[in-house]
Amino acid sequence: MTPRHSALALLVAVLWGVNFVAIDLGLHPSGAPMPPLLFVAMRFALVVFPCIFFIRRPDVSWRAIIGVGLFMSAGQFGLLYLAMALGMPAGLASLVLQAQVLLTVLLAAGILGERPTRRQLAGVVLGIAGLAVVAVGRSLVAPLLPLLIVLAAALSWAAGNIVARKARAASGLGLVVWSGAVVPVPLAGLSLLVDGPAAVSEALLQLQPVSVLSALYTAVFGSLVGYGIWNRLLGLYPSSAVVPFTLLVPVVGMTTAWLVLAEVPSGAEIAGGLLLLSGVAIAVLRPVPRTRPLRVGQRRVRGAAGRDGAPGRDGALAGAFAAGLGAGGRGADAGGRFAAGAGAVRGAAVRGADARGAAARGAAVLAADVPGADVRAAGRDAGDRGAGRDADDRGAGRDAGRPETARPEA
Repeated sequence: MTPRHSALALLVAVLWGVNFVAIDLGLHPSGAPMPPLLFVAMRFALVVFPCIFFIRRPDVSWRAIIGVGLFMSAGQFGLLYLAMALGMPAGLASLVLQAQVLLTVLLAAGILGERPTRRQLAGVVLGIAGLAVVAVGRSLVAPLLPLLIVLAAALSWAAGNIVARKARAASGLGLVVWSGAVVPVPLAGLSLLVDGPAAVSEALLQLQPVSVLSALYTAVFGSLVGYGIWNRLLGLYPSSAVVPFTLLVPVVGMTTAWLVLAEVPSGAEIAGGLLLLSGVAIAVLRPVPRTRPLRVGQRRVRGAAGRDGAPGRDGALAGAFAAGLGAGGRGADAGGRFAAGAGAVRGAAVRGADARGAAARGAAVLAADVPGADVRAAGRDAGDRGAGRDADDRGAGRDAGRPETARPEA
């Protein structure tokens, strides 16, 4: 990812970490508590209106828009708000919800054909072990049901990640707004069925300022800004490059919950959380490959490989150089072994390298490092076999005796 996109992903992690505390404050005001499904409907009503009248529909199918709305918005937040209304702490919810990273890896393997590596599978196993530790620790002090509901929310988020990845929308903000239109009416209807019309009307009539501010924060910063950036990044990069930034969400969430809500996790929850985050890190973070320069004897040759790992012009030169050294100063052997190196130069010509120039440089290396070799004959032989049959090849052989054309660096 580019530095700019990495900074945007970091911003999303911070906004989402604070989001959990904002949700908790809005669900539990000093007056009548907010029905969770109604609160989600309010949030996405603010997301959709009036933005939908000014933002064009994304260039994806209606099926993708509905899928993102159902899984990433309605499913994830409906279940998350329900779990927090039932007593799930905000900080712990921010931690457990990151199981979506592990679930995204598994769903991507089954749906997108992104075969997980052994490293990813090991991370999934470690993450599941961490979740088990958190579940055991949580069950000792509180009901386990809210935690299971958050896991269901994580699964819904993972499914939404897959749908957004397949859609590859050019406008992440457009996808957020138009998919958000799927949420308000169904969840408001569910709230009427689950909570009853009396509870819904009472909550609306006694709406507290903290709930209004919470809905505004979650709508503007959590959804419009956060998911607008998130969906755009998923459309530009593989899931494995984007989702690792969510590792920072529970760090921000638990710190904010400790400072604002005085939530202190238990020892088992901390230990399980560390295992979970370690598993997520193993699953999605890839080690940076370390390349080593090619060494010939005591000398270092730069640029031995081409752009895609194939030998480039300098790589062919290194092959010719090695062939010349192998001749050990024997003039008769030098020409024959150097001709083998010139074959590598011919391969470099296929990849767009200047074979004639490479042959000349190879002959020059032989002149500089193999005393007694017939440089001009070797140059002509290399030019005839690897580069062409015109007068330039013979010229390259004649000029190859100039030591300053040699490329190896001491």
